[in-house]
Amino acid sequence: MTRRNPSSRLTAAAADGGKAGQIKAAQSVARTAAQEVRILGGQWKRTPLPVPVSAGLRPTPSRVRETLFNWLGQDLSGWRVLDAFAGSGALGLEAASRGAAEVCLIERDPQLARSLQTVVTRLKAAQVQVQQADALSWMRQPARAQTFDLVFLDPPFDDDMFVDALRAAMPCVVEQGWIYLEAPRAMGDQPELLAELGLRLHRHGQAGMVHFHLFQRVAVAAA
Repeated sequence: MTRRNPSSRLTAAAADGGKAGQIKAAQSVARTAAQEVRILGGQWKRTPLPVPVSAGLRPTPSRVRETLFNWLGQDLSGWRVLDAFAGSGALGLEAASRGAAEVCLIERDPQLARSLQTVVTRLKAAQVQVQQADALSWMRQPARAQTFDLVFLDPPFDDDMFVDALRAAMPCVVEQGWIYLEAPRAMGDQPELLAELGLRLHRHGQAGMVHFHLFQRVAVAAA
């Protein structure tokens, strides 16, 4: 019979504990999520967006979106934007409201994708496209290379795909473009990972259990 190394057991226990902590964090955030959010600025300012009841769906809070668009600048005229885990569409539609020329909303869940399309139709948002797809697979397609000026990443907290999402999104962004990431932990204290990806942490904030980051794509040496 093979004997397991005690350190292996400790490592496995730590991993299980970390996963349990992430699930608990996701459940806590989802329980307090609003059932409606409003666009904060631009042509659709104050327009309500429904938040369908869905496991783990937690739209980015208004104060976080306000901070993010203060970082980015209020006017995104001409920008090409990807909202990779769209959910309620709050991030992507906020960008469209502030002048983005092209916005792509990716949502895997069929019900949420239909809800997004209903909102886009109601707003007559011709610059916004909704696609039902797996975000990671979609971003990894070679045709997406250097397509966007800004990518929003708000993946499910309990799937622990934050690093995978960054890896998939980075090639999609033009040089000097931006990636926004929400996660249950700070991701900026991993310099080796950021250097490998060619990303530089521009800003970081925290609201409750959510850490939000704005990264810029730079040359690997600069990162």
